[in-house]
Amino acid sequence: MIRVLQSVSNMARAGIETMLMNYYRHIDRERIQFDFIANKPLPGEYDEEIRVMGGRIFVGPGLRPDCFSTYQLFMEGIIEQNPDIKIVHGHNEAMAYYALYGAQKAGVKVRIAHAHNTKIGFDYKYPVKILCKQLLPGAATDYWACGRDAGIYYFGKKRWEKRGEIIHNAINLDRFRFDPEVRERVRREHGLEDCYLVGHVGRFAKQKNHPQLLDIFGEVARADDKARLILIGVGGTEAAMRRKAVQMGLGEKVLFLGQMANVNDWYQAFDCFVLPSLFEGLPVTGIEAQTAGLPCLFSDRVTDEVLLTPEAIRLSIKDNNEEWASRILSLRGEHDRTSGIEMVRDAGYDIRQEAGKLQNRYIEMAERAEKQKK
Repeated sequence: MIRVLQSVSNMARAGIETMLMNYYRHIDRERIQFDFIANKPLPGEYDEEIRVMGGRIFVGPGLRPDCFSTYQLFMEGIIEQNPDIKIVHGHNEAMAYYALYGAQKAGVKVRIAHAHNTKIGFDYKYPVKILCKQLLPGAATDYWACGRDAGIYYFGKKRWEKRGEIIHNAINLDRFRFDPEVRERVRREHGLEDCYLVGHVGRFAKQKNHPQLLDIFGEVARADDKARLILIGVGGTEAAMRRKAVQMGLGEKVLFLGQMANVNDWYQAFDCFVLPSLFEGLPVTGIEAQTAGLPCLFSDRVTDEVLLTPEAIRLSIKDNNEEWASRILSLRGEHDRTSGIEMVRDAGYDIRQEAGKLQNRYIEMAERAEKQKK
């Protein structure tokens, strides 16, 4: 068995973590087993499932600038005590350098840097992140990304074109297949039968651009009294967004649903999906929404690689809120929601197919490393 150590934030129900769980559930765990470094000392919704499937969770010392030396000792300890770990796979964007450099020093021969975004968000660690981004390629043996734009951003165009690999953010397509009975049930249970539901799934963070989303929806609500905005997710800016919605007079028209295990049911209930992000790699939510056959409106800061069906379009983030609202309102009406799943499958996002490819890739890489030892 090959054990792959995945470096993440923590195994909460978020985009990267959900992508990893999709693969984890579908690989042959007699051949490939996942372990996880949780770099935030917080329990995650997926922790128990991971342990049931045979995975281990190691809690790291954190990715703060003052923890770098401690982190290297932490990594050396993990590898020394668990020699069955053959691959370290970093998902922490630039800060994956901590885990990959530690793995390099500990003698791990396969170290994957996996890019999931097209920009580094600004916070107090920004200077350290920029430095780690520059150092990241030197600590990795392999360069993976959710899509072309993310790979070029993190590894550079020349390096990406020579050695980069795209790993699709694949999903269980059947879970998101359009189901009119589920749609009717969810809308009935929440008293939304006659409403026009504008859906958004994403954590409350600056990247997701919730303030503008609320401003856009304000224009939609003025034109259509039956419009409702459904926000699924949690995060640091949620309280501020709740206050903003009330201040705008939208308190009863914006539903904050928090973190949900049955988000697939809500995709059925939505009438359209809107993601006006300030930057993105290739969002899993965009794949899920298109599988459910939803008309989708993305900002032009989301890579064009997300456009898998004719019902998905991009709009400039610089366009005014009235233009965004007009586009959202134009999506009202009947849509064929049954064909999305096949288009997404044809584009390579069926987890049943992609998990086998990932499994084989891990095996090839481990065999490569063994040959290098001889």
